[in-house]
Amino acid sequence: MPDDRELLQEALAAETEGQRLLLAGTPAPEPFARAAAAYRASWEAAPPDAYGRLAGLVKAAILGDDATGAAAYVLGQVPADTTSPVAGYALAVALLVQGDDAAAGPAAVAMAAGGDAFERTATALLALAERDQAAYTGALAAIVADFEERDAHLTGVAIADTAVMLERLAAARGMQLRPVSPVMPPA
Repeated sequence: MPDDRELLQEALAAETEGQRLLLAGTPAPEPFARAAAAYRASWEAAPPDAYGRLAGLVKAAILGDDATGAAAYVLGQVPADTTSPVAGYALAVALLVQGDDAAAGPAAVAMAAGGDAFERTATALLALAERDQAAYTGALAAIVADFEERDAHLTGVAIADTAVMLERLAAARGMQLRPVSPVMPPA
């Protein structure tokens, strides 16, 4: 049986495949479903504070257009009173998928303690939870700009996957912006 690190590498490989397809303008439910399953298996095999795997799970599920089950799973794994910024991120995203915007706001605020990238994403998640179009517009622009400026990306694919995920959450709230950028899939 593979260990948690091997399963994480499987998740990242599947995510890489899905990201390449998205940048080419092709939906990628199958590779993102594989990524989500590998993130979940990696979480189950990892130490109890490896919350990044839950964040990866719910993000991959959203990018694969099948997030409901993943969100429910994440909500069952992350304590509501978490102080971990990464756990707050996974929790806020899962709550937004479930439509619980009121609970997503405080979880987004909790994640902001994680530093710059967490602050930008927390601002966007909070804006979505509060249906604040102006705040979402500014936060999404900052996130896309950050990804455009990066020399390296986790999967090796120059894609603003966080922004793509946020845009899918925004679409469900009538707030989607469809930014044009080399790190965003074609509209």
